[in-house]
Amino acid sequence: MASLQQASISLQPKLLSSSQHPRSLPSLNLSFSATFPSLKLSTTRPLHGGAKMSASAASSYATALADVAKSNNTLDATSSDVEKVETIFSDPQVLEFFTNPTIDVLKKRQVLDEIVSSSELQRHTANFLNILVDAKRIDLIKEIVKEFELVYNQLTDTELAVVSSVVKLESQHLAQIAKQVQKLTGAKNVRIKTMIDPSLVAGFTIRYGSSGSKLIDMSVKKQLEEIAAQLDLGDIQLAV
Repeated sequence: MASLQQASISLQPKLLSSSQHPRSLPSLNLSFSATFPSLKLSTTRPLHGGAKMSASAASSYATALADVAKSNNTLDATSSDVEKVETIFSDPQVLEFFTNPTIDVLKKRQVLDEIVSSSELQRHTANFLNILVDAKRIDLIKEIVKEFELVYNQLTDTELAVVSSVVKLESQHLAQIAKQVQKLTGAKNVRIKTMIDPSLVAGFTIRYGSSGSKLIDMSVKKQLEEIAAQLDLGDIQLAV
């Protein structure tokens, strides 16, 4: 049974330069100096298996970033940063580059500096990414994004609604969907995330609630499935 020990990471407000040699950075405890308040997150508990350890680490990193953003009143801006980071690391080549152990960490820093500059990320977000690179935990970035989203939604009383459609919906339609979800949930805010799903044929679906547990299905695919079920066409193969 692996035991996760208490440790600390120092996240400085100064953006780390690509020329600096990486230092050994233990994981899970983040303390912020200078303009950032002191923040300590510690976990000393047994973890079973790599998946649970990764989930715990991702949650701790995400919570630390959210706490720093909240302390300097940049929670919304940091959420926008995290969305940019999610888009960047959704590229398999980018993720492979940063998780490749044979690539020198200084080279990774140089590329990260370019990403920070081109994406106009805030300084504490840039520092956070540098920490993940130094600590060799950048492989957790997708899990960290998901955990940050959960923390952000809790702090801002925001309900996340994932809208899937065959084509991109107009902004006014998304606004109507947001109002409806707000009525259903009573949330102060509703955040819409859109996805393209050609399998729906037409129409759209809305997922909301804890881990997307609730579904509103307005797709043609659903209607066709219901018609097929009513006509008991399950064993009939339709000619294409």
